[in-house]
Amino acid sequence: MKTVTIILPAYNEESSFELLKERMGEVLKQNPDYNWEFLLVNDGSSDHTLQQMMRLHREDLHYNYLDLSRNYGKEIAMMAGFDYAKGDAVIVMDADMQHPIDVIPEMLQYWEQGYDDVYATRQDSKESWLKRKTSHWYYEVLQSVTKVPIQKDTGDFRLLDRSCVEALKQMRETERNTKGMYSWIGFRKKGIGYKQLERQTGESKWSTRALMHLALNGIMSYTTAPLRLASVLGLIVSFAAFLYLIYIIVITNLYGEPVQGYPTMMVTILFLGGIQLLSLGILGEYVAKIFNEVKGRPGYFLNSYNGERNHVAKN
Repeated sequence: MKTVTIILPAYNEESSFELLKERMGEVLKQNPDYNWEFLLVNDGSSDHTLQQMMRLHREDLHYNYLDLSRNYGKEIAMMAGFDYAKGDAVIVMDADMQHPIDVIPEMLQYWEQGYDDVYATRQDSKESWLKRKTSHWYYEVLQSVTKVPIQKDTGDFRLLDRSCVEALKQMRETERNTKGMYSWIGFRKKGIGYKQLERQTGESKWSTRALMHLALNGIMSYTTAPLRLASVLGLIVSFAAFLYLIYIIVITNLYGEPVQGYPTMMVTILFLGGIQLLSLGILGEYVAKIFNEVKGRPGYFLNSYNGERNHVAKN
C-alpha cells in the first residue's frame, strides 16, 4: 500500500488544530487505500501550536511533527517538511484548513495515472479584491520575465510525486521561492481547480510586507530581467542626454545664447540620479542574495522531531 504524506506548516495556529484534526480524520476515512502521514511543521510559533502538535502525535501515530529552532518562514518550513516526509507522494496544505480536502481524491487519481505534480489552481478566493488582483498581476509579470512556465493563481497546495520531492531536496538555497521551483524542476504536471474556503479560526500571518518580500524574491530568483531593465534604462537615458547635448550646442551656435536653465539642469540631475540609484538598488538586491547563499549555511535547525532532540539540519 502506498504512503501519502500531507505537510502542514504552522505558525501560531493553535486555534486551528481541532478543525485540522477533524479534516485529517475525514481524509483517512475517504481514502482508505493509502497509508497516511500527517507531518506538522512548527515554524517557531510563540503560542501553543507545538503543544497541540505533541498532543496529536500522542493520540494518533498518523501525526509526526517537526519543531524548528526559530521562525524561518513558510518556505523553509516546507523545505524541512520535504526533508522528513516519508510518503511516496506529498501533499502540501495550509494548517488553517482553507485548502479543501475534497480535491485530494482527484489529486490521487491523477497521480495514479502518472502525473508527478498535480497542482490546485484557485477558481474562487475569500481574499479581498485588491489582494486577488495584485496576486494575478504578479503572476502575469513573473511569467512575462522568466523563461520557466509559471502556473497562474497557483500556490503551494499540490500533490508531488516522490521524484519531485527528491528533486526539490537537492535545491538547498535559503533564498527560496518554492512556487518557482515547482515549475523549474519540470516533470509531468496536471492542474485542477478548487475553491478556497473561508478561514474559520485565527487570522492570516501574511502581512503586506511579507507578501511583497515573497513577490520580489520570486522575480529575482528566476530571472535577471531587472538587471536587464537597469541596462536598458541606462542606454535610453544616455541616448536622451546625448540628443539634449546636441540640442544645446545647436541652439547656442545659432542664437548665441549662453547655456541657461537652472530648473532644467536640476530636473536632469535628479532624473539621472534616480536612474542610477534604481540601478544600484536592483544590483544590490542580487548581490545581497549572493551574499546570503555563499555563506553555505543550512536552511534550518531543529529543536526536535517527534520530541527527539536533533540540532543538525539535513543537507
